[in-house]
Amino acid sequence: MNNNISGISTRAAAYLKRIGYDGEVEPTAAMLARIQECHIHHVPYENLDILNSVPLSLKLEDLYDKIVVRRRGGYCFELNALFSWLLEEIGFQVTHYFARFWRDEPNPPPMRRHHILRVEAEGISYLCDVGVGGIVPVRPLVLKEGIEQPLGNECYRLDPDPFFGWMLCERKNGEWNQLYSFTEEPQLLQDYAMASYWCEHASESIFTQTAMVFIRTPEGRNTVSGDEFRIFSSTGVQTFVPSSPETYREALNTYFGISFPASD
Repeated sequence: MNNNISGISTRAAAYLKRIGYDGEVEPTAAMLARIQECHIHHVPYENLDILNSVPLSLKLEDLYDKIVVRRRGGYCFELNALFSWLLEEIGFQVTHYFARFWRDEPNPPPMRRHHILRVEAEGISYLCDVGVGGIVPVRPLVLKEGIEQPLGNECYRLDPDPFFGWMLCERKNGEWNQLYSFTEEPQLLQDYAMASYWCEHASESIFTQTAMVFIRTPEGRNTVSGDEFRIFSSTGVQTFVPSSPETYREALNTYFGISFPASD
């Protein structure tokens, strides 16, 4: 572990260990990129508490217990809230924004129900997001208009929109598609309470319909939709449905590191 680890709190150090980061601890663009990538590869996106009728808390102490201590995941309002705390502990300046998620939206325009972060590093503003259950940038994007920003096999671009502010676009099969939009109106963490409550309780919310679990892996990604597990790797896609609640939980632990107490 880097000698500079002594410059941050033990709780922040434990968070860095949770996401598998052991590099330099300085508020640089390089560290920002690395810890976002580590986070996406170690902390799953999941809505299992919602489906199990476990009330969500957006209090930082509760999020820390869930994500760092109990090694669970969460969704955007949980993951980006706690990630912002870590960034500020390290010394980054963070601004919270609301976003509208356009990808797969059946009835556009979508409502504002996504939490994203603007982070300053070495004089440059970046868009950061560790709270999406799908393919999104694994590293921060420079908050600058119209430049193509390739990340491995993926490519992204931020375009201005006269009403929706910034539109994050992704290139698929040679075409640009809308991912999500956001305006630069700063938010407080408590401003997300009502949107999160709607996502947690509304009958039309996608989060109340079926299990959604997602994590990036070195070879691809692992996903759950309902009862179906999909393991994407360089050799293809393995698909299976666990035969019992016990094997379902075993698979969650194997492929996502999620475990529950025996009484749950």
